[in-house]
Amino acid sequence: MENFRSGFVSLIGKTNSGKSTLLNKLVGEKVSITAYKTQTTRTAIKAIINRENSQIIVTDTPGIHKGKSKLSKTMIDTSYTIIKEVDCVLFLVDGTEKEISAENEQILDKIREAKKPTILIINKIDLIPKDKILKLIDIYRNEYDFKAIIPISALKNNETEEILLEIEKSLPVGPKYYNEDEYTDQTMRQMTEEVIREKALKLLNDEVPHGILVEVQKFETKKTTKSEPFYNIEANLYCLREAHKGIIIGKGGEMLKKISTFARTDLEKMFDLKVNLRIWVKVKEDWINMDSIVNKKFKLK
Repeated sequence: MENFRSGFVSLIGKTNSGKSTLLNKLVGEKVSITAYKTQTTRTAIKAIINRENSQIIVTDTPGIHKGKSKLSKTMIDTSYTIIKEVDCVLFLVDGTEKEISAENEQILDKIREAKKPTILIINKIDLIPKDKILKLIDIYRNEYDFKAIIPISALKNNETEEILLEIEKSLPVGPKYYNEDEYTDQTMRQMTEEVIREKALKLLNDEVPHGILVEVQKFETKKTTKSEPFYNIEANLYCLREAHKGIIIGKGGEMLKKISTFARTDLEKMFDLKVNLRIWVKVKEDWINMDSIVNKKFKLK
């Protein structure tokens, strides 16, 4: 198609700035898990946005944060590496911050190095007065020549069309890289692991979730006695300490039952098929510093 545009976009920002919520709004489908906790996104998740005159591939990167573990360092390396490889950058900042944080200053340095067209998105404007938004815009405008600055509320309002139009301006003329019915590059196994982890993030105490690792061990299609198909899924949910295992399982297995039920409900909606889900909780001490796990599951390929 003449003048059809396509290309790759990196969505970057501090942890808990609202990136996953924004990505899901842009795509119109649940692609990235969301939770009001830090370090929700761990891997680079691609979302495909198919429009009449463009195909936009947005990568939701792990949030920039201070961390010393092998996992944290790998997550941050992934975010910064992707900036260099895309056609356009979406830089999401928390509008409730009065000045540029140390993490956002680091992101700005990487954007300057990459010299990529960048759209600044100021999120959570529903929580702050207009004069403070304008002040924050001026602060960032003096730091970099952004292609556009768009204030939004990813949770409440819908400024997605304005953002998508701005992205299109920075994309080259090109082909469709994915089929029109695709909206993510994640496999069904990966989506299952992320959904289970999302439910654990939302339901568990603050000290537990960041040490959680989910691995699907079995994903198969079976049939009921009435020949109705369903997905039979078995997964291990790893945690860092024995004490955490007890919290995840809960009294009489109630917490694990909640996580499993909420995850199964979401998966059935996503896959449009009944799901039989079984989760086992196991301890894998210090897995966040194990090369064999971190490099396999989280390092950018």
